[in-house]
Amino acid sequence: MMYFSRLKTTVILGVCLLGILLGVPNLFPAPAAWMPWRTVHLGLDLRGGSYLLLEVDMKAVIKERLDGLMDGVRQALRTERIYYQQLQAQPDQNRILLRLRDPAQTAQAVTALHPLISQDSSTGQPDMAIDSNPDGSITLTLSSVALARRASGAVDQSIEIVRRRIDETGVVDPQITRQGQSRIVVQLPGIGDPDRIKQLIGKTAHMTFQLVDETANPAAGGPPPIGDEYLPMQDRPNEKIAVRKRVDVDGADLTNAQAGTSPETGEWVVNFTFNSVGARRFADVTRAAVNHRFAIVLDNKVISAPVIREPITGGRGQISGSFTAQSANDLAVLLRAGALPAPLTVVEQRSVGPELGADSIRAGAISLTVGFLFVIAFMGTFYGLFGWFANLALVVNLFLMLGIMSMLQATLTLPGMAGILLTLGMAVDANILINERIREEQKLGRPPLAALEHGFKRAYSTIFDSNATAFLAHVMLFVFGSGPVRGFAVTITVGIATSLFTAWMLTRLLVSRWYANNRPKLLPV
Repeated sequence: MMYFSRLKTTVILGVCLLGILLGVPNLFPAPAAWMPWRTVHLGLDLRGGSYLLLEVDMKAVIKERLDGLMDGVRQALRTERIYYQQLQAQPDQNRILLRLRDPAQTAQAVTALHPLISQDSSTGQPDMAIDSNPDGSITLTLSSVALARRASGAVDQSIEIVRRRIDETGVVDPQITRQGQSRIVVQLPGIGDPDRIKQLIGKTAHMTFQLVDETANPAAGGPPPIGDEYLPMQDRPNEKIAVRKRVDVDGADLTNAQAGTSPETGEWVVNFTFNSVGARRFADVTRAAVNHRFAIVLDNKVISAPVIREPITGGRGQISGSFTAQSANDLAVLLRAGALPAPLTVVEQRSVGPELGADSIRAGAISLTVGFLFVIAFMGTFYGLFGWFANLALVVNLFLMLGIMSMLQATLTLPGMAGILLTLGMAVDANILINERIREEQKLGRPPLAALEHGFKRAYSTIFDSNATAFLAHVMLFVFGSGPVRGFAVTITVGIATSLFTAWMLTRLLVSRWYANNRPKLLPV
């Protein structure tokens, strides 16, 4: 129990030295930009920054599903030559109402619409129900379970796209988490003015390529022709252009987008590249529409509508339209990150000033220092030399925690600082159990070596059980918590691991070496 081989001693001291080396960068600024100076990131409450609470528009998710279903209904009925007099979406009831011209075709229409039903992958239940009446009316009602799964998927997809967009802007260590059923929390440390980030996040960025109806005249007034829609120009909102509703090429087929300047005009443009499917579709459309206008539409606004001079077969294109350097870069970021499945609205916005963060750091540092000094004084006073061994292990434990959190690129919040202080108390608690056990064994009349052996051995089970239950509790806190709660859980979890190492391995090594060198008749506990 008290014997340490040379290899075991080397490993323990090596781990301690490595932890100190990894933890030291948190105490000093990086001496050079090229050095691998990994430190713990400061959270929003310590560094200052911006807090955004976003909500996914669930009505838009339902509307998109119903619109797609209506297109499927039209195509299915057109194939079977079944005519209808009414086809209407009713989003408030999650259904589509269809009324046929000839009620005698009701059964045939229901049969034609059945392929539109899909099975839920997890429950195996149909995602909608089709009901018909003798008068030729048919309703297609979406399943509430399927809609809930679709809404949940939209939130998950939105979180991933928001993360991509923010990562593209260079914000260090953003915290993006889900809150409830339809909300997303975004924390941006170090960002005092989040307006540009908010604009990037809020844009749906759904890009489509649609042909222009050159025969229609929006300025004449009146409704657009069947199959057309009037969309405003992005840089001239009062000017509208008639475009075909049919999407010829979808922006989802883009693989890359980069801001650049045009060699001919010197203006800022966005160069884009399609995947193989998009490139083939883009080539087919441009080949068939030479000398016609092709509108580039972003979120129902026309960026530009150039005339196709020749087929574009290389899968590459260029978007121009009075861009500045920042707007071109922002559009490229949006296109690379992908389109949101539904619009996002800002429900709440807060800014934390760096002065408040500095005050929090100062208060946390003071509390850590005072608590640390009290612990050291207590251990040195009540347990003598063995208490100072525990204090040395405590210092190493602190550096090990900082080193591991630096390697994990963890974020330190104010609850995390409280977690560090709590961890120091838990670490010294293990040493108290060991020292009290050794003291009891010595009182029972055991010789010094036997008292050490039995003290460490009998304290081990208690230390392990208490730390194991605490470890599992904080793992659950990390899994089910969010934001600062997870930061607190990470700090405690790392601290438990380092505390077990320093209390059981390092302290025992120090006591073993001291005993081997001194061979005392009485232990100084």
